[in-house]
Amino acid sequence: MTSIVFMGTPEFSAPILESLIENGYDVKAVMTQPDRMVGRKRVLTQSPVKQVAVKHGIKVLQPEKLSGSDEMAEVIAMKPDFLVTAAFGQFLPTKLLAAAQIGAINVHGSLLPKYRGGAPIQYAIMNGEQETGITIIYMVKQMDAGNIISRRAIKIEDNDDSGSMFEKLSLLGKELLLEALPKLVNGTSESIPQNEDEVTFSPTIKPEEEALDFTKTAKEIDWKIRSLRPVPGAYTILKGKRTKFWDVTVLDEKTELAAGQVVEVAKKLLKIACGNGTVLAVNELQPNGKSKQTIVDYLNGSGQGIKEGQQVIDV
Repeated sequence: MTSIVFMGTPEFSAPILESLIENGYDVKAVMTQPDRMVGRKRVLTQSPVKQVAVKHGIKVLQPEKLSGSDEMAEVIAMKPDFLVTAAFGQFLPTKLLAAAQIGAINVHGSLLPKYRGGAPIQYAIMNGEQETGITIIYMVKQMDAGNIISRRAIKIEDNDDSGSMFEKLSLLGKELLLEALPKLVNGTSESIPQNEDEVTFSPTIKPEEEALDFTKTAKEIDWKIRSLRPVPGAYTILKGKRTKFWDVTVLDEKTELAAGQVVEVAKKLLKIACGNGTVLAVNELQPNGKSKQTIVDYLNGSGQGIKEGQQVIDV
């Protein structure tokens, strides 16, 4: 039976692990990030991958730092046929990669060589890409730079956000992995090097990058909101208060008002000017310290007194 040590952490990774178990692979161990405090109540929470492993009685390893750890030494001693990673969150030392008897492979959430790094799904949406996909690669010491084993694209719909694309790509990832593994086992798989001239990067998004820039077009603002939904969310300063924008509509109209000014306000409507004379309508938002609100609830509460032409967003 083909043996695997699986390495992953978030929801994206869990269905991929589940599919390996269901299809009879010998998952000797699962390595995932340590349990973290989550939410306002700071509840110690297992990663989605750990939850799958515990359910199936599979050994779980959780090193805070992988390099030089006892957990890494334990995996090396296992000499698995494959190391399979999917959004693990740590670099794998060369010594660990060499422990895989057939290969160390990664399920990456982009069409490599585009969007190497830790946030490929978010960057694809943020940049207005019409498609993204899954790439199965051999792992090497350089980040996401190994030869491509297989790759498949999927369309990004106008209403997709990172949450929906994580789900779609996770399903695509498990399909592509299950197709690739038998060929790797019997030696019929081929791979191709990545074109280094086409490389782009998607580093982990920093807190300061969650801010919306209303000098950008309405479409670009919508892309950013959807790229950061459901977490961590994109924010702006609305009426002097930090406010997350969860849902907007890009309107097919133009304005001469400056970015951040109110184009139109009514009982159920708030239109705001963006860059290049574009306009968006706000559908759902969340002032700091409050729950998510529809625009109707906001205008009946914190948004009372907003007037057309008013500069409500700092730019």
